[in-house]
Amino acid sequence: MLIIILFVSCSEEKDETVSTTVKEKILPYLPFKTIALNDTSSFTDVPKNWKIVGDVYADRTKEKTFITSDGKGILVNRPDERNNGHLFTDFEHGDMELEIDVMMPKGSNSGLYFQGRYEVQLLDSWGIKAPQHSDIGGIYQRWDEGRGEGKEGYEGYAPRINAAKAPGLWQHFRIIFHAPKFDSSGKKSENAEFEEVWLNGVLIQKNIRLTGPTRASAFNDEKTKGPLMVQGDHGAVALKNITYKLYGDKKVRLSEIILKEYESDSVMLTNLDSLGLIRDIPTDTISAAMASGKRTQRILSYTGKMVVPESGDYLFDYKINEGGGALIINNDTVINLNGDYNLDSLGVGVKMLNKGKVPFQLIYNKHRAWMQGFSLEVEGPGIQKQAMHASSSMSGIGFLPEDIMMIEVSDEVEMQRSFWMHENKKRTHVISVGTPQGIHYAYDLANGALLQVWDGDFFDATEMWLNRGEKQIGLPVGFTVSFHGDLQFASLSQEDDPWPKDVSDSRDFTSSGYTLDTKGLPSFNYTKGNRTITDKMTPSEDRRSLNRTIRFNGTTPLSHKIAEGTRIAKLPDGTFIVNDESYFIDFTDNASLNPTVRKSEGNDELIINIPDGNYTLNYTITW
Repeated sequence: MLIIILFVSCSEEKDETVSTTVKEKILPYLPFKTIALNDTSSFTDVPKNWKIVGDVYADRTKEKTFITSDGKGILVNRPDERNNGHLFTDFEHGDMELEIDVMMPKGSNSGLYFQGRYEVQLLDSWGIKAPQHSDIGGIYQRWDEGRGEGKEGYEGYAPRINAAKAPGLWQHFRIIFHAPKFDSSGKKSENAEFEEVWLNGVLIQKNIRLTGPTRASAFNDEKTKGPLMVQGDHGAVALKNITYKLYGDKKVRLSEIILKEYESDSVMLTNLDSLGLIRDIPTDTISAAMASGKRTQRILSYTGKMVVPESGDYLFDYKINEGGGALIINNDTVINLNGDYNLDSLGVGVKMLNKGKVPFQLIYNKHRAWMQGFSLEVEGPGIQKQAMHASSSMSGIGFLPEDIMMIEVSDEVEMQRSFWMHENKKRTHVISVGTPQGIHYAYDLANGALLQVWDGDFFDATEMWLNRGEKQIGLPVGFTVSFHGDLQFASLSQEDDPWPKDVSDSRDFTSSGYTLDTKGLPSFNYTKGNRTITDKMTPSEDRRSLNRTIRFNGTTPLSHKIAEGTRIAKLPDGTFIVNDESYFIDFTDNASLNPTVRKSEGNDELIINIPDGNYTLNYTITW
């Protein structure tokens, strides 16, 4: 039992291990390769319409128009009648995971062609209510004129929802693509597939299989590999932060598995030799469902060999549903979850492994009789993240479609109080407001903070009620943008004073509840010293934006923190762009104001000092 003794010794230093993990910011995936945009050397035969620049601004009053500045880090396409060529990478790919930021100017059009053949559409689709295959994130249709007039296009796939941001804002894609597969005779055995397409954090495509190249592809045949292509002849587009992973078909396997099941009611793991052994059996799988009995407390210990297909770094991701455990490989504790952990806990470890068989031990401590479930995933060199556990291990976790409890909005404003997660912190005094215009927001009543805005469906109340409402949180439904969430109004004695984070840092800031107008929209009321503050959000009727009107009365010195981000910049049209969440702040109705951007703790803050007396501040948030 040497492994267990080593593990228990490690568990005694749990606090130190956790703090080290947080400091190093371990991520649940291996690093991506980066296409450096210092020059165009990562691409072949680069047409003249493609240039490396330092910054880019989309003039939202003009079609397909970028204004750029010199520098590095951004690749921009500005085609004209003579120069409008496509861009190809200098490497070819098969299975691939791609992350990329794109910016579309007003009315522009482009596309990402995997292997130069299968297109994910790029388009200015802001405000489109019913997206088609031709909108951003759509899988563009195939084309065959032989099908007859009006029937040429087929196999196009619209995104599930429109997650497009406004033109001129950076938008983030994450795409997992699988190349077609061929047997030894060259006959195709599997179609090309987009396993997942994420746009701005929203899953918009899943498991889309294509029988051949999409329209306007660079090649009409199908191959195991091909270059990534960006369309250059349809309109302007800007790209940055291009990273990728190339995957093969190799997998990590477990073999020679032995399961030992023990009786235990301890939250912490102890020497397994001291526990009652229930059974000792060979098995070909690992699963939490193998715990015997109903509502029992058990420890499952799996030992065996891990078959490693390639030498290199391997990342393991161990999630446990209200229990504890550990993963030991080659006598090293790779993941230590000794104690009480849930599915949101970070159980990640990276270990260098040599090709061949290595011994492993996986321990699962089911110390809550009524809860069970774990997952173990692994990612390696050229190996896509894969599940090592059986599907039964997570059976019964999560909600069935018929269990989902949605609050919908029809022709009247809906409001719902709940707990709310914001930047990994549970807020306890949050109200969500849903509007018939499809623009919704979450607001922290304790500190007057606008937390999130989203469009689409309104509110998922499932976590508040099902299974006794254990988490008791509400969830937004749709494409969501988050804000800083700090106290919105404060008195600063010096211009460089740190901004207070919450009400505890500003004792004379108090809430006076809210009132409703004739349409049911709330106005939130506060006092700060002798100042009264009324805060109201009104949705746009025809675009994805929210107007905020704040009325002040009194003389207590007061400032309003509007935004915080890694970079906040004033654009030539007078609006401000916040780059961490990428949204616009427009002060058109307060042209005489002088908002300031200041540095604080490494971030930019957009601050306005409020004049004395009666004053009304208006600004619009667009995303």
